[in-house]
Amino acid sequence: MEQGFTEQARRLVRGQHARVTTPRLRVLAELLMAGQPLTHLDVQRRVEGADDVDHIDRVTVYRVLDWLVEAGLAHRVAGPDRVFRFSAQAGAHGAHGHFRCTRCERMFCMTETAGLARVVRSVLPEGFSGDAIELTVSGCCADCAAS
Repeated sequence: MEQGFTEQARRLVRGQHARVTTPRLRVLAELLMAGQPLTHLDVQRRVEGADDVDHIDRVTVYRVLDWLVEAGLAHRVAGPDRVFRFSAQAGAHGAHGHFRCTRCERMFCMTETAGLARVVRSVLPEGFSGDAIELTVSGCCADCAAS
C-alpha cells in the first residue's frame, strides 16, 4: 500500500477526532487508492492482498466501511445488482453523482458536484429543500465506447 495514501487516511481519521486504528487506515487508504467505488468484497480482497500486514476479517471490514460512511469519510451507493459500493469522500458532502457502465459494470464517481447540486435544486418543487443528492447515470464508459 502506498505510504502517501496511508498518511492521507491517518490525517482524515484524526480530523474526525476518532481513534486511529490499523483497520480504519487500511480500508480508507484502499478506497483512496482505488479511484472508483468498490464493493465490500473488493475492499476485502485488496486488504487481504497486502502481504506485509495483519489479517482483517470480513466483519471488521464491514464495520469500518459503515464507520467511514457515518464519519463522512466515505459514501455508499447501491449498484444495479443491489450490492453497495464505497468510495472515499474527503470533504465532498451534499451532491454526489456516479456513472455506471452498462457494458463492463464499473462505477465511476463524478467529480463536478457543485453543478449537479445547482441543477437538482433548480428542478425541485417550490418549497422543497434537498439535503443530499445521489445520482447514478447509466451508459457506456470511455474504455467500452472505444472498443
